[in-house]
Amino acid sequence: MDLGIKGKVALVTAASRGLGRGCAENLAAEQCRVAICARNAQAVEQAAREISRQTGAEVKGFKTDLSRKAEIDALLDEVRETLGPPQILVTNAGGPPPGTYASTPLEAYDKALELTLMSAVQLIRGVTREMQAQGWGRIIAITSISVKQPIGNLLLSNMARAGLTGFLKTAATELAPDGITVNALLPGTHKTSRITQLAEDRAQRSGKSVAEVYREMENSIPCRMIGEPAEFGTAAAFLASVQARYITGQSLLVDGGQYGGLF
Repeated sequence: MDLGIKGKVALVTAASRGLGRGCAENLAAEQCRVAICARNAQAVEQAAREISRQTGAEVKGFKTDLSRKAEIDALLDEVRETLGPPQILVTNAGGPPPGTYASTPLEAYDKALELTLMSAVQLIRGVTREMQAQGWGRIIAITSISVKQPIGNLLLSNMARAGLTGFLKTAATELAPDGITVNALLPGTHKTSRITQLAEDRAQRSGKSVAEVYREMENSIPCRMIGEPAEFGTAAAFLASVQARYITGQSLLVDGGQYGGLF
């Protein structure tokens, strides 16, 4: 299927690896002109070269710390100067550290909100004016299954991503008349460094091996497998498509059937 987005400028944040990279690879495969960012300059430049080589698309890498407001503004300016105003935005950021109510210090809350919630808000506010002028735009935020089913020992992530979901739903309603869709993708368990971190943390707390924790993760998923970032990225590419113009304000689970609720 031709998704109708060839030549569109797409910005995917935190995309040198993991779910962000999976999204960037799929958008590049549709021949979007793709900008990616990450905190490590060498890693993001290498990822840009690899994705470009794989897909033949124009892919540019930018060093950005999404916890710093000035760097987000600088990123948006650089993308405009290099590729043009983003017409597709996929927001992503590393998750805050694990912790419970009892173990999480008060000063950790502000840091979590800046990275996981406010970085997405700032990025979205930074691209919508130009999208409105064009009468077309696609905004996709990577959140988590935790916004529907909070995950134990991930207090900060549960809180920040739930707040982001409320922002996205409100923005979707207000931006829909301008031809801009706003949706969230909710990953379950995928092969990323984040899952490795969580598996190691769980193994340490439980006294089990990391391999045992991974087997438990797989067995808790109806599909009996941990997802691939590239598979996750196909959902982002579809939500960015012209065919998805009537889908907005949604939180789409990509979790192998892991979520147990009805809504």
